[in-house]
Amino acid sequence: MKNWLRRSPVRTEPFDKAQDRPVEVPAGSSTSSDRTASQSESAEHVLRRLEWTVIRRLDGLLQGDYRTLLRGAGLDLADLREYQHHDDVRHIDWNVTARTGVPHVRVFTEDREMAAWFLLDLSPSVDFGSGEQRKRQVSSEFVTVLARMLTRHGNRVGAMLYGAGVDHVLPTRGGRRHVLNLLNTMRARPAAVEAGTTRLHELLESAGAMLKRRSTVFVVSDFISEPGWEKPLGQLAQRHEVVAVRLLDPMELQLPDLGLLTIRDAETGEQLLVDTHDAGFRKRFASIAAQREAQLRVALVRAGVDALELSTDADLVEAIVRFTDMRKRRSRLTSGGLPAHLKQAA
Repeated sequence: MKNWLRRSPVRTEPFDKAQDRPVEVPAGSSTSSDRTASQSESAEHVLRRLEWTVIRRLDGLLQGDYRTLLRGAGLDLADLREYQHHDDVRHIDWNVTARTGVPHVRVFTEDREMAAWFLLDLSPSVDFGSGEQRKRQVSSEFVTVLARMLTRHGNRVGAMLYGAGVDHVLPTRGGRRHVLNLLNTMRARPAAVEAGTTRLHELLESAGAMLKRRSTVFVVSDFISEPGWEKPLGQLAQRHEVVAVRLLDPMELQLPDLGLLTIRDAETGEQLLVDTHDAGFRKRFASIAAQREAQLRVALVRAGVDALELSTDADLVEAIVRFTDMRKRRSRLTSGGLPAHLKQAA
């Protein structure tokens, strides 16, 4: 059975009933004048726009949640205090607790300096978008926002870019100029070509071999790939803090009734004429998409990574804030509670 989710519309045009044929549009033609305008923006203009429209909003919404979103690896002992509800039991100082008879915990100062890596899937399927934005643009804006937020706090960011293979590595550096270099590198990538199916496991395995120091790793991909990426993703998560940033478009989940469409596999170039007016076809498409969604979520859970979904029709700020809230709640749950014998002693 063909994998319909690999197929991206050349253009979503309805069936031309007057001519009794589908509207023919050359492959690769633009679907929005806004995209052309966006591509013509300089990297400096894009970064400045994101700083005003996205990062300023996040500063006001996240406030102190930056530590929840991105945690450092180093801890320095700062103080001792009595145990409070929601404290991590692993931080209990048993010697002080035994001497005083009251549970005490160690208070640490977190070392915020860290390295963050973006593993960027820029394969042809990421060039798809049914609305005003493509997945590639969403990826670019997300990476720019996170990179700028990190570098403003003194951290370093790097990137590994995957097209037909892992063909570019940006070492970790800090500063606004480095963020501009990263943005320019992503934007300078050539237009999608038929490079064969994506092999995401190559990107993950390369990262596992190259990243020696514990880091925060963002895997930014639509996860439309050959099988086999699940194991290297889990291995990467055993050593690093990994976040799977999944790019998607609403049309990958459900097709609207647009009549006859010519759809093309962005990675192999294969084309097919389909009738989206057929309710049975749309239902089968939605069923296959739902099945793939369930399998993908199970794979990410088994790999032990957090997941953030970025849709081409969603607000980037809301997605990041929602993800931060989820991590905060999970952090509270995993902090544990006071053991029963200590509750009695208290």
